[in-house]
Amino acid sequence: QVQLVESGGGLVQAGGSLRLSCAASGNIFSYNAMKWFRQAPGKQRELVAVITSGGSTNYADSVKGRFTASRDNAKNMVYLQMNSLQPEDTAVYYCSVRDYWGQGTQVTVSS
Repeated sequence: QVQLVESGGGLVQAGGSLRLSCAASGNIFSYNAMKWFRQAPGKQRELVAVITSGGSTNYADSVKGRFTASRDNAKNMVYLQMNSLQPEDTAVYYCSVRDYWGQGTQVTVSS
């Protein structure tokens, strides 16, 4: 059974940084792309970043240059380093692989 558990969210002032982590269990991690999504109140879920099994990344235009996804295949971990955070980054952040989702972690950026 696949489980994804996000952590690292919190409250930060605009311009600050947070690092999200996602721990994956189950035999699915190493060979699959991992994705980070976010969902702000009243908005649709948005794809933020994708990192392939080989470490290639793609980002939403809204976070390019500020967010960096990385992964440690040996530890079944994926990370999202978020810098220069802005109030519009406030959302629940989820990691996902194939059809599996974590429970999300709240990120709140105050102005």
